[in-house]
Amino acid sequence: MRNIIVKELNQTYIEDLDIEIVERKGIGHPDSISDGIAETVSEALCKMYMDEFGGVLHHNTDEVQITAGESNPAFGGGQIIKPMDILLTGRGVSEYDGVKLPLDRVAIEAAKNFLDDTIINLDVELDTVVECKIGHGSGDLVDVFNRDGLPSSNDTSFGVGYAPFSEVETIVNSTEELLNSKSFKKEHPAVGEDIKVMGLREGDKITLTIGCAMVSKYLANKNEYIDVRESLKGIVIDLASKHTDREVEVFVNTGDNDEVLDESGYYLTVTGTSAEMGDDGSVGRGNRANGLITPCRPMSMEATSGKNPINHIGKIYNILSNEIANDVVNNIEGIKQMNVMLLSQIGKPIDQPKAASTQVILEEGYKLEDVDKKVESIVDRWLEDISIITENVVNGKAKTF
Repeated sequence: MRNIIVKELNQTYIEDLDIEIVERKGIGHPDSISDGIAETVSEALCKMYMDEFGGVLHHNTDEVQITAGESNPAFGGGQIIKPMDILLTGRGVSEYDGVKLPLDRVAIEAAKNFLDDTIINLDVELDTVVECKIGHGSGDLVDVFNRDGLPSSNDTSFGVGYAPFSEVETIVNSTEELLNSKSFKKEHPAVGEDIKVMGLREGDKITLTIGCAMVSKYLANKNEYIDVRESLKGIVIDLASKHTDREVEVFVNTGDNDEVLDESGYYLTVTGTSAEMGDDGSVGRGNRANGLITPCRPMSMEATSGKNPINHIGKIYNILSNEIANDVVNNIEGIKQMNVMLLSQIGKPIDQPKAASTQVILEEGYKLEDVDKKVESIVDRWLEDISIITENVVNGKAKTF
């Protein structure tokens, strides 16, 4: 029997709060780059271990650090003066059962491939220095699919999730996803990947403040820059109108100074990320596992990206909590908001949390006894099938930031 708890949430429904703040750091933000590299390196190591041994060896690669370089962006051009430094650290297994493994090479290749796929205007070989300092630990083979019983929790820790997204959360998330989509970049090449979206709702007014790195070589002068900046406002307002009837106001690059004639007054970059010129990055300092930073919601401070997907609760339970919450609100009538908190005990099976606590806000006319058994059933099913989370992570199908 699992300790599954279903209670009513004694809080104001998210859409009825007077103030709501939501943030998303885009894929080109230095913190998101760190998250992306950490997760990509972990996926590459999982594949290497699976190919060689049929199971995943112990590893954690959640300690990526980016030290910014130096650049000199200029309208119509610009150059990188000093490449950014990317340090891969953590732990992994480089030898098991007499077989030596190319851990460092696989990790570096994965990091470079991620950068090449993500930051369109970055010359990975010239604009970055990727160094691997992943510690080589002892081999501990964990067969993901064919072992008896489930792994034991690596820590006494917790994961949290909630559903559904509020209007502001949906708009913030959708805005970054649109502006950083491959199709959008083809149409608007001057828009870099380092995009941060900050959403504020005051009553029924939503204000979006967007920081967007522009790529200097695609902009001949300040007038072209301003045209792109202003066009982004209209694009985002159109997008937001699909998700809300509330008033929406959009600001883009509020630090710009249109009185300045040269490049110094604008958010210009050579590559599309501020990591090229003074903005460092670290794993876990950005988006939570659901892709957002939400001070009005429950959050874990745990870095999800790069942790091993076998028994690291900081990864598994944060992903799982959001899956459970979405499953419940999408499939049980009468629930308008749900929080999930999963607490582990070190050494205990990962499918047997010390507490699986759920809290719900009900639609008018519903009582807790109308939904509690249904909620409990969904939570129990996800815990019973918890290996799905591991499989999704190993296959690169799970969102971690």
